[in-house]
Amino acid sequence: MAKSGTDGFYATGRRKEATARVWVKPGAGSMMINGRPMDEYFGRETSIMVINQPLQVLEQMGKVDMTVNVRGGGLSGQAGAIRHGLSRALCRMNGEFRSPLKKAGFLTRDARAVERKKSGQPGARKRFQFSKR
Repeated sequence: MAKSGTDGFYATGRRKEATARVWVKPGAGSMMINGRPMDEYFGRETSIMVINQPLQVLEQMGKVDMTVNVRGGGLSGQAGAIRHGLSRALCRMNGEFRSPLKKAGFLTRDARAVERKKSGQPGARKRFQFSKR
């Protein structure tokens, strides 16, 4: 999943239906997501905060450049996928980063996903209204 190359260090992150391909290299802190700056791509402050969590834990804010290609899911799932991929790429970049990231829980793939709708009811868990008479 993770490898290094001329573009820096690469890793894939996933969350819900979103998949993020993340390239990280030492730099000034530029963050491009699908060819757009992170602030422009994610309007919500919470999404930006989620993405920056691994960098804050490692105190690497402004020290690495990140290029991301993300597809699928919504903005919240994409932010989680980017966080997962960024954490894995940072581990690839420096092996000492693994322990604090693992302790923070950023290296674990969040397996939660939308539960499927069942037949005979309107949603995954909701039942049709019961009528006694």
